Amino acid sequence: MSLQTHLVELERRHQALKKEIEQVQHHPRYDDSKLHELKRKKLQLKDEINKLRQGASLH
Repeated sequence: MSLQTHLVELERRHQALKKEIEQVQHHPRYDDSKLHELKRKKLQLKDEINKLRQGASLH
Protein backbone atom coordinates (compact mmCIF):
# COMPACT_ATOMS: atom_id res chain seq x y z
CA MET A 1 0.00 0.00 0.00
CA SER A 2 1.40 3.37 -0.96
CA LEU A 3 1.74 6.18 1.54
CA GLN A 4 -0.93 8.21 -0.26
CA THR A 5 -3.37 5.30 -0.24
CA HIS A 6 -2.73 4.75 3.46
CA LEU A 7 -3.33 8.44 4.21
CA VAL A 8 -6.60 8.41 2.27
CA GLU A 9 -7.78 5.38 4.24
CA LEU A 10 -6.82 6.97 7.58
CA GLU A 11 -8.63 10.18 6.62
CA ARG A 12 -11.71 8.17 5.64
CA ARG A 13 -11.69 6.42 9.02
CA HIS A 14 -11.18 9.78 10.77
CA GLN A 15 -14.25 11.22 9.02
CA ALA A 16 -16.30 8.12 9.85
CA LEU A 17 -15.40 8.51 13.53
CA LYS A 18 -16.30 12.20 13.39
CA LYS A 19 -19.76 11.32 12.06
CA GLU A 20 -20.21 8.58 14.65
CA ILE A 21 -19.25 10.99 17.45
CA GLU A 22 -21.82 13.49 16.19
CA GLN A 23 -24.50 10.78 16.13
CA VAL A 24 -23.67 9.67 19.67
CA GLN A 25 -23.72 13.25 20.94
CA HIS A 26 -27.15 13.88 19.44
CA HIS A 27 -28.66 10.83 21.06
CA PRO A 28 -30.70 11.86 24.11
CA ARG A 29 -28.97 9.35 26.40
CA TYR A 30 -25.50 8.93 24.98
CA ASP A 31 -22.87 6.88 26.76
CA ASP A 32 -20.01 9.06 28.06
CA SER A 33 -17.54 6.18 28.03
CA LYS A 34 -18.36 5.32 24.41
CA LEU A 35 -18.02 8.97 23.42
CA HIS A 36 -14.66 9.20 25.20
CA GLU A 37 -13.40 6.06 23.44
CA LEU A 38 -14.49 7.34 20.01
CA LYS A 39 -12.79 10.69 20.60
CA ARG A 40 -9.61 8.92 21.72
CA LYS A 41 -9.56 6.81 18.55
CA LYS A 42 -10.19 9.89 16.40
CA LEU A 43 -7.29 11.71 18.05
CA GLN A 44 -5.00 8.72 17.54
CA LEU A 45 -5.88 8.66 13.84
CA LYS A 46 -5.26 12.39 13.55
CA ASP A 47 -1.86 11.99 15.20
CA GLU A 48 -0.95 9.13 12.87
CA ILE A 49 -2.05 11.15 9.82
CA ASN A 50 0.05 14.13 10.93
CA LYS A 51 3.13 11.97 11.56
CA LEU A 52 2.86 10.37 8.14
CA ARG A 53 2.45 13.74 6.44
CA GLN A 54 5.44 15.18 8.31
CA GLY A 55 7.54 12.16 7.41
CA ALA A 56 6.54 12.42 3.77
CA SER A 57 7.43 16.11 3.63
CA LEU A 58 10.93 15.38 4.94
CA HIS A 59 11.72 13.16 1.94
